[in-house]
Amino acid sequence: MRRSTIIVMAVIFGLFILSWIFRSTSLASVQEHYIMGGLKVTFSAFLTLAILSFLYKDNPFYKFAEHLFVGLSAAFWMSMGFWTTIVGNLIPRLSRSLSEFFQVPYQPGSYNFVYFIPVILGIMLLMRLSSKYGWFARWPLAFIVGTFAGLNFVRYLRSDFIEQVSATFVPLLVGWQGVGHFVSNFSLSASGQFVAIVGNWVIFLGVICGIIYFFFSKEHKGAFGAASRVGIWILMITFGASFGYTVMGRISLLVGRITFLFRDWLNLIS
Repeated sequence: MRRSTIIVMAVIFGLFILSWIFRSTSLASVQEHYIMGGLKVTFSAFLTLAILSFLYKDNPFYKFAEHLFVGLSAAFWMSMGFWTTIVGNLIPRLSRSLSEFFQVPYQPGSYNFVYFIPVILGIMLLMRLSSKYGWFARWPLAFIVGTFAGLNFVRYLRSDFIEQVSATFVPLLVGWQGVGHFVSNFSLSASGQFVAIVGNWVIFLGVICGIIYFFFSKEHKGAFGAASRVGIWILMITFGASFGYTVMGRISLLVGRITFLFRDWLNLIS
């Protein structure tokens, strides 16, 4: 290890200790376990800065924070899977003695033998760790992928296709009771009839123009070409809004971490 690297790591470790001391001192009057509270705040700040250090370049601190996050996430979900799926769902249906050992209520039933199937598939999936019997894992993996695809096909067909298609069947004249009623009750409020009519027309024309843009059996000329150009504008506005919404979500996370650093760690803002 180079001498400069050792110096940098020693300086960072020293700053970490100083931050721990100062934070523990400031929390002494408001928390009972102020030493552990100071350690939590300091370590959280260190991990935040370690992740943000990747903006400069890849470094050991970023790798440490990244590997710690991945490792803790994997361990957490493995623990959750064990206690909720195996202990909470499988063991109560297979064995009374194991249920009493894990202190979960035993659930006897006529078809509990069916639960031995996922046990066998799970054991076969672990065969992936063996170089000789690794091919056993192909069967449960194929079962998982096929079942997941089949179940989600129906769900996505309902949510992403049928629901979106039915949402485009909107009345083009919302609450229409004649021209006189429309003129006498004209309003630009968001809940008014005029805005509702305009919104439904935008949905109707946007869907039609978007479909025309993807219709390649006819050359895009004349009115057909104009409609296809409107369609591409509709698509770009939609994609831009979706991307902007995603960016705003990430910005809100960044603001949360910056607020933590300046408020909870450095006490520069109230």
